[in-house]
Amino acid sequence: MTELEAGRAQALAPVRSGAALQRYRDVLIALVAFAVLASLPLFTGSKALLDFVIRCSAYGLFATSLNLLVGYTGLTSFGHGMFFGLGAYSFGLIMQKLGVPIPVAVVATLAITAVIAAIIGAICVRLKEIYFAFVTLAFQMLIHSTILSWASFTGGDQGLRGGIPRPAFLGINLANHIHLYIASCALLVLGLLAMRQIAQSPFGYTLRMIRDNAARASFLGIDVWRAKLTVFVLAALFASMGGMVMALFVSGAYPEFAYWTISGEAIFINMLGGVSTFLGPMVGTVLLLLLNDTVTRFTEYHGIVLGVVILFFALGLRKGLLDFVAEWFSQRRDAGEGR
Repeated sequence: MTELEAGRAQALAPVRSGAALQRYRDVLIALVAFAVLASLPLFTGSKALLDFVIRCSAYGLFATSLNLLVGYTGLTSFGHGMFFGLGAYSFGLIMQKLGVPIPVAVVATLAITAVIAAIIGAICVRLKEIYFAFVTLAFQMLIHSTILSWASFTGGDQGLRGGIPRPAFLGINLANHIHLYIASCALLVLGLLAMRQIAQSPFGYTLRMIRDNAARASFLGIDVWRAKLTVFVLAALFASMGGMVMALFVSGAYPEFAYWTISGEAIFINMLGGVSTFLGPMVGTVLLLLLNDTVTRFTEYHGIVLGVVILFFALGLRKGLLDFVAEWFSQRRDAGEGR
């Protein structure tokens, strides 16, 4: 047995070494990306550009968290936007009603999101395919209706009024636009790095196995329900982070943040960027926001234009942009090796 264990350890050593190298490379890329984003205000005085990056941070976290469910686990959620709205409202209400430091409000918001996601997820992940999708949508509409009907607490259809207090902490003043921009970039990079590590971990490969064949995964001894519930809660936490960034950006929260259309936008983003590559949702986020910002300048029928673009990706490319590019490079590489 000792010889067998030694042989197994030697066989796993290159795998562990490769995983560690991949982890260090991801951290290095994250540091470089944050340095580039943080230095952007030094090269441009465009407030519109900085605002665009903050919005990309909020929606990028949201869309990438949805891809943990769709791309890695095979769970298509039509109601993932409820956690985006929950994050925005919970954070805004905690800051308005309690006046606690921002880090405390962030932790409390994540805790609230985790509890609610665990309760909803325990019900939803038992269901399959279309039933899972529509039950998540039903829960989102329930939360949206609660926001509208509880006007004395949430502000109803007018949203949270009076702005969100932003007391300084650790020398960071989020009332300052540059500080808010850098904090949003930091949350984006940290969130993406964390989700990348989840996707590349043994747990991430377990999710892929469940996506490909849940019955076989169960036969191999994997607790499929627990794995699905875990990733459901994790995805909710990152979506909630996106909601908090958006709440700080607009200094409030509005019912539209929890409406079903916000979930539709996240699905569109994943279709645009692709679900087979980790950064696909981030690329889709940039594409969607650019389309919205550009098209609305020329016509009020931006929904028609967006629909045509979605049809092009769905029927023309039949995959997201980054998925298409990755496949094209793979075919070129294979063709070069064949020669």
